[in-house]
Amino acid sequence: MKTRAVILAGGEGTRLGVLTAKRTKPAVTFAGKYRIIDFALSNCVNSNIFDVMIVAQYRPHSLIEHIGSGAPWDLARDFTGGVRIYTPYRAPASGWFSGTADAVQQNYSFIKHSNPDLILILSGDHIYTMDYDAMIQFHIAHQADLTLASISVPIEEASRFGIVGLGDDNRVTSFVEKPKVPPSNRANMGVYVFNQYVLDKLLWDDHLKSESSHDFGKDIIPLMIQKGMRVFAYPYSGYWMDVGTIQSYWKAHMDLLEPYPSLNLYNRSWVIHTRSEERPPANIQSGAVIEDSLISDGCVIESGVKITHSVLSPGVYVQSGSVISHSILLTDCTVQRDVTISHSVIDKRAFLHAGCQVGVGVNPDNLITTVGKNSVIPPRYVLEPGVVIGTDVIPSDYPKNVVKSGEFIQTRRLPHEI
Repeated sequence: MKTRAVILAGGEGTRLGVLTAKRTKPAVTFAGKYRIIDFALSNCVNSNIFDVMIVAQYRPHSLIEHIGSGAPWDLARDFTGGVRIYTPYRAPASGWFSGTADAVQQNYSFIKHSNPDLILILSGDHIYTMDYDAMIQFHIAHQADLTLASISVPIEEASRFGIVGLGDDNRVTSFVEKPKVPPSNRANMGVYVFNQYVLDKLLWDDHLKSESSHDFGKDIIPLMIQKGMRVFAYPYSGYWMDVGTIQSYWKAHMDLLEPYPSLNLYNRSWVIHTRSEERPPANIQSGAVIEDSLISDGCVIESGVKITHSVLSPGVYVQSGSVISHSILLTDCTVQRDVTISHSVIDKRAFLHAGCQVGVGVNPDNLITTVGKNSVIPPRYVLEPGVVIGTDVIPSDYPKNVVKSGEFIQTRRLPHEI
């Protein structure tokens, strides 16, 4: 059966704070060299699905630049599928996508072109490795109208997800989106296999309902269950993380640094593909100490540096005497001498002057300090745990040399001055 994958990559990602101030969430760097969307794309090609559409909306420019022709994923194809990116366009009675189902419905004339049998709908902002072909075979064997992937999550986190109730043979008997009091911990992963003709009718019927929020979890799936349609849950037991918050983004990186991580980036039978620029090998000088960390190409680590349980993206430069722990530094950050960084996420091209302290102090709740793209931390300034520094912040934007936990510093310059 012919399958077309549709990756929803339009999320604004406001809960990722400064990391999505200038890019869409799926384009955020992950694990040093990758982007978040690389995982969904790589799962597709590793599952022998080479017909992929990406539906984008919010600040798609870095995503479009990253995907390009799709060559790194073997998706540069003209006649046998390939990858295409669609963004909102001006048409009668159309506008910004109001929900996941609306994003698919507005592009459905493109999605159903050439009449695929199955539509695989994916989120572009989850970290996991999954064989979609196995799920498709499950869908066919159960003669399902819809198959959704599900996973057990900690009950204390279940209110963040759609919660699935199951009957015999994994048939879905109930579905509630983000309940305040979850009836179980079986969560919807946002991975769907629809029969194309079923999805076509469902989306059109939902489009005509003015009271609908046009969302799969809130509207489409509960309606299918109410109508007695054949909805099944495909059980998944591997690693999966919705990196929709700074805390979950940081936690997913820390998970990678365990001695035997659940997400194995080194599995040569399931390669995570990406587009990456050419950089020289990492240069780690004599006397530097690096433990339980990922160091990308182009990094320079001077003598006397100590790095523990951290991830450094390409081109990070760390000068002598600096100490970095439990932190994530994105591309081309500069860390001058005697800087201390703890429990922090530092975005691209941030510049940390000598002697500053970032995220250092008593931190029983594991608060994450974030520093935005292109921002500067002045010499010997102190950012307490949980501080947020916006994008393009310069020394004159700081009211004082100690920024207290929970404070947010943003640039006071006008856009044309940046």
